[in-house]
Amino acid sequence: MMRFFAFSQNTSERRALILNAPIPRTILYLSAPSLMLGIVQSLMPLMDGLFINNIAGTLVASAVTYSEPVINMVTALAMGLGVAAMAIIGQLNGKGDFGESKKTSTQIVVAGSLLGLLSAPLLVGAGALIAGFVHPDIARNVFLYLALYAFVLPFSFMESIYNGIKNANGQPEAPFLRMVLMLALKIVFNFLFIYVFRLGIVGCALSSLLANLGISAWMYQELFLKKGPDRLDLKGFRFERSILEKLWRIGVPAMLNSFMLNLGFFLINNETQAYGPVVLNGQGIANNISAVCFNLPGSFSAAVTTMVSMNIGALQADKAKRSMQIGCLISAITALATIALIVPLSSRLTLLFTRQRDVLEIANRALHIYTYSVVGFGLTMTIQGAFIGLGKTKVPLVLGILRIWLLRYLFILATERYLQYYAVFWGNLFSNYMAALLAILLISRVRWESAIDPRPRTVVAGARA
Repeated sequence: MMRFFAFSQNTSERRALILNAPIPRTILYLSAPSLMLGIVQSLMPLMDGLFINNIAGTLVASAVTYSEPVINMVTALAMGLGVAAMAIIGQLNGKGDFGESKKTSTQIVVAGSLLGLLSAPLLVGAGALIAGFVHPDIARNVFLYLALYAFVLPFSFMESIYNGIKNANGQPEAPFLRMVLMLALKIVFNFLFIYVFRLGIVGCALSSLLANLGISAWMYQELFLKKGPDRLDLKGFRFERSILEKLWRIGVPAMLNSFMLNLGFFLINNETQAYGPVVLNGQGIANNISAVCFNLPGSFSAAVTTMVSMNIGALQADKAKRSMQIGCLISAITALATIALIVPLSSRLTLLFTRQRDVLEIANRALHIYTYSVVGFGLTMTIQGAFIGLGKTKVPLVLGILRIWLLRYLFILATERYLQYYAVFWGNLFSNYMAALLAILLISRVRWESAIDPRPRTVVAGARA
């Protein structure tokens, strides 16, 4: 008898659940940890923001806000590998080829760890370059934060890949547990380095470093030391060209997607920072709070990727398509509930970060606009999850570029003369809904078959090439 709520299931047992259980129940089951993960992920910048804004001050908070897209541009490599892991390993699990799945997982972990080490100097160089043209009030803190965060990068790479592997195995509760432990460690180290020792920007970087170090040790134990059928093995390891080529083909579009998205966010921050640290700080507070709103409806994306990839691997194209449709419906309902909850509380939430009236005015306006855009964002992310499950990672790349560059950044440049820095906030709303419409149009025309290992299969009736 299937143990539907048994979180101790291995990959084989979880595969049977995904392929055979009713779709709505399975999506909710897989999404429950992802939903909780989304909440905890949102609490991470929220807790950081509370410590930094209330103790370290506006200049430090502005520097961290400005630096985040730069860090994310470098970690785009890891995000791409994590996405490739979800697509490739998920389809291998759907076929029941668990030996190849574990071999591929090991290849991705080792490749990602090496890339993390090689990427660290890039962040230091980026910090030195950016500090030369950023607002002088935050230039030193921006460079210091980026240079110190370079030590965190290898661990961040490991975490992205761990999440991809576990989601591909249909075990989203593992990334959730990792994030809960990370949040607890970050709170402890933030209290120690920012509140007790008053280390400012250095304390922000140190708390991230020690928290990530502890979590990476735990993840290594989970992947390579914990006994069980899913345990990975490094004995006799060597890179296999066929696997690396597949990773490259599937992962590079996802890497470019993440990089281009965060380059867009960086350029948008660059427009905002020109108005001074107060405006940038207000935007950062709104970002910290709205992260909860965006992560909740977006959290169904990973479950949809898992269900689509496994069902496509098992030649169940119709069930893969229905998984996407039901995932979109649940995401939209969650987004509407989030708007109803957050909008009435917005002015009280921003007060937790600062009492400066000029900062609060900007944060409150931005938060209202951001919150109303979550329906479009959730639909876009869920549909992108379906494309990733199919192995069609170039489509999310196109959608990401259109959403941030064409629909948002160009909107900001076109309206900034009239709206000033509020163009950034309205651009968010406009781009998310337009991207959702484009995503719906594209998914309605897709052929529901694997782009990784194309084989003759039954295609959903009515699907078009």
